[in-house]
Amino acid sequence: MENRVRLHILGLSYSQIQAGAYALILAEDNGPRRIPVVIGAPEAQSIAIKMQGMNPPRPFTHDLFVSFAHGFGVTLREVFIYKFQDGIFYSELTFSDGERQIVLDSRTSDAIAIAIRSKSPIYTTKEILEETGFIMESPDESGDNEHDENGETAESDELFNPDVPIERMSIEELERTLAHCIEKEDYEEAARVSELLRRKKEGLTDFEADNDTDISGFDL
Repeated sequence: MENRVRLHILGLSYSQIQAGAYALILAEDNGPRRIPVVIGAPEAQSIAIKMQGMNPPRPFTHDLFVSFAHGFGVTLREVFIYKFQDGIFYSELTFSDGERQIVLDSRTSDAIAIAIRSKSPIYTTKEILEETGFIMESPDESGDNEHDENGETAESDELFNPDVPIERMSIEELERTLAHCIEKEDYEEAARVSELLRRKKEGLTDFEADNDTDISGFDL
């Protein structure tokens, strides 16, 4: 247990390594290091929807899996990213029914999508964190998270303008756009809007959110 490090989901961003993919950013608890895991669009959408607390009209496969497990009294105890080899992260899921404990191999993207739904802890090893992690400087605390590029506050945007690029939308407009995407089941666009919304709310710098161009970590 001493060799293990607990992680949490920091966010999602578009991957510049692989077209049509996203970078899932995992951060160590109480530490500065982050791990980028390149995942596919469907998994990114599934994770993004849950991060925003949205309920899609129909359940995702990961929702169905968690509901099925709970229906039979099985809980996910933890996700463990145990190996990084040839640019791929390997993960396993530990399940328990109160009497037995079963460990199953899983793609990291699926493991995280299930973990976020069952509120289960995520771990990796110190070696993997040292090999694949990077340290990011803290974003400028002097900035106002709810100001746009022109210095105007989000509250000044009273009406939604569909002609405005989503990159320039206020937090309130992004939230309405996200809800609209969910209602239309346009989950790819929802993932994009969700990422922009997260950046505005957390005040992340563009460098922190997009710094995945020179780091491997594919989830195949």
